[in-house]
Amino acid sequence: MLLVAADPLARAGLAALLKGQPGLSVVGQVASTDEVPGALVSTRPDVLLLDAGPGAEAAALPEVEPVPIVALLAEREAALEALRGGARGVLDRQVDEGALGAALVAAARGLWVGAPEYLEGLWPARGPGLSPRAEDFTPREREVLQLLAEGLSNKGIAARLSISEHTAKFHVNAVLSKLGVQRRTEAIGRAARLGLVIL
Repeated sequence: MLLVAADPLARAGLAALLKGQPGLSVVGQVASTDEVPGALVSTRPDVLLLDAGPGAEAAALPEVEPVPIVALLAEREAALEALRGGARGVLDRQVDEGALGAALVAAARGLWVGAPEYLEGLWPARGPGLSPRAEDFTPREREVLQLLAEGLSNKGIAARLSISEHTAKFHVNAVLSKLGVQRRTEAIGRAARLGLVIL
């Protein structure tokens, strides 16, 4: 895990908090998102923990694909902004170490994680079915969704977007998760019904 926190005390505290958590190890620490690209090369983390403290720009998430980002937020209002910025997890900064550790491990395995109080009512207009909308997908995920609709494999998507096959698979899994389906054919059908792709 790569830890990003502007406050050195917060950084040290989080590192100490997560030390010894099952399935986790802190492979690097940086003070700003500007340092993330270099740190990714040297540390190769499975997940990135971003402390978006008071006044931090939650939407200013670093481009780290395919490394998932879990954001620690000071207020609930920043949750949607962080998710739209590319975060795979949103948690309160006061989360206990057990829940934080479990969330980081889950995010590293491709799951979406979030504090219930942050996610509850996040998209109230969509009702109980929580049908996804175009704005719930990142620009790259929308590209991947359209290429899925064109019948491209992960390898084909990777070639078309000039990304690695691993990254393409990561985005495909994210799209399936957001659509609430398990198979590509289901994803295409549901996306078409919702007007998210052109067939």
